[in-house]
Amino acid sequence: MTDVLIVGAGPTGLVLACDLARRGAVVRLVDRSPAPPRTSRAKGPNPRSLEILDDLGVAEKVLAAGSAPPPMLKYRDRLPVAEADPWAGSTPSPDAPYDRGWLIAQWRLEAILRDRLAGYGVRVELGREVLGLTQHTNEDKGEGEGPHVDVTFAEGPAGRARYVAGCDGAHSSVRKLLGIGFEGTTDEDQVMVCGDVELADGALDRTRWHQWFDEDGAVMLCPIPGTRTGWWFQAGPERDGRGRPLAPTADGFRRLLAHHTALPGGALTRAELLSTYRVNVRMADRFRAGRVFLAGDAAHVHAIAGGLGMNTGIQDAFNLGWKLSLVLAGHADATLLDTYEEERLPVAAHTLDLTSERLRATLEAIRRPGGGLDAAITPDSTGLGVGYRWSSLDAPRAGAPTAAPHAGYGAPGAPVGGDRAPDAPCADAATGARTRLHRIFAGPRTTVLGFGPGSTAVLREVADAYGGAGVRTCRVYAAHEDRAGAEPGAVVDDAGHAAAAYGTGASGGTGTGTVVVVRPDHHVGASAPADDARSVREYLRRLHGTGRSTDQSSDRSPGMVDAAR
Repeated sequence: MTDVLIVGAGPTGLVLACDLARRGAVVRLVDRSPAPPRTSRAKGPNPRSLEILDDLGVAEKVLAAGSAPPPMLKYRDRLPVAEADPWAGSTPSPDAPYDRGWLIAQWRLEAILRDRLAGYGVRVELGREVLGLTQHTNEDKGEGEGPHVDVTFAEGPAGRARYVAGCDGAHSSVRKLLGIGFEGTTDEDQVMVCGDVELADGALDRTRWHQWFDEDGAVMLCPIPGTRTGWWFQAGPERDGRGRPLAPTADGFRRLLAHHTALPGGALTRAELLSTYRVNVRMADRFRAGRVFLAGDAAHVHAIAGGLGMNTGIQDAFNLGWKLSLVLAGHADATLLDTYEEERLPVAAHTLDLTSERLRATLEAIRRPGGGLDAAITPDSTGLGVGYRWSSLDAPRAGAPTAAPHAGYGAPGAPVGGDRAPDAPCADAATGARTRLHRIFAGPRTTVLGFGPGSTAVLREVADAYGGAGVRTCRVYAAHEDRAGAEPGAVVDDAGHAAAAYGTGASGGTGTGTVVVVRPDHHVGASAPADDARSVREYLRRLHGTGRSTDQSSDRSPGMVDAAR
């Protein structure tokens, strides 16, 4: 039986499939399209998604295939009037190595993820449209396969899986089959036509994102990385005599180009993947129905301002993957899966509000000469501030206030449960080789960091109990500490960045040290003084059972190999 059947092979489904496959889950990824779609709808990952792609081992390929976002050149009445680079003041920092998003055609990003998934022996099954889902909560007539979901397809044999994830977009068949509401609004008047186009070689400077905003419409052209003459084309639509938007056509794009820019329509030599975009702001009533989950656009859609659509879906997948894996492996109780909706639904709701506000700000900005898409770019666009301080899984410290989804980033002092775990450059204690905490976190395991000499005993206890159950330990030495006898994998915080990021101080924090448990999705799970080993044990028990001697029953087939072991 399949452990997880994922419906929809866009970035959300591919990230979830890669994350589960590397953890040893039996995964199927199906998509109703007859061939991989060649689309460039999303312009690329934001900094938080780049961290996730780095964890999955594909960030270098993504960076090589894409480019940094160029400065924005704004025009009025065909003349340049202003230039803005919303990323000009940002630089990588010790706790956040990616300071800006990255431009890459969506079809290229998907190809990179498909290649990664193929390395785990999993290939996308194309032309597989889901028509039915039937959930079974008890063993089915003595077959002994336990709770599962039967899946029927438009063609071919039915499938059976322990869990199903609907990552199949805004028109999700999975969501509709579950009868889950998708409440919200569609603004029929806020319309944009989009497509991938080619311009004559040298027609426009490819080091700029060109934006013409006039009183009667707009055209935006952004160079597509990895191409010599390819551009993302976005524009206000042509309209008929009654003011209704016309469907996009190549000739229509040429007319819009000639009307708003100084280029002749003939400079546009090719147009494909034409589509009409309407502002939809909708969210599913719930992200889970029994053994079926929703992620990405299947769960929430919003205004494109800020570029958070694909990125929110990628981050949904990264939250869900490790939880499904731990439950399937029998380490965690199935109630862990409840925290997916508990954590991600408030983030989605916040994102709907944020993007709607950014769209409003952008529409206001472009009314004036010099206004442009830079109005949509804010620190919230990075995704680095998303946290889960309200989560029952990452309960805040006693007396700590409940926080909004973005409250963790930049907060003073040590990160608390639910906050994104900061990165920090450091050195391998044995070899001196340069590394980073996020490289230590990478892969399908929970990480326990120990700061200060008092943490050594706790780390040893954790390693003895959980070393074979998906938990790694890492002693973080201050530059002045004696490292004789350091365990393999220990690092030296030679510049003090880790201590600063985790609020432990140069001496290791409270008393003789601090222990920080980092979830597999790079969020702090627990932080405690080194003499409070009980808190660390209790948290790890929630995720990994009792360790090597766990007697929790697995929700996967007995023969499955847990890649975390």
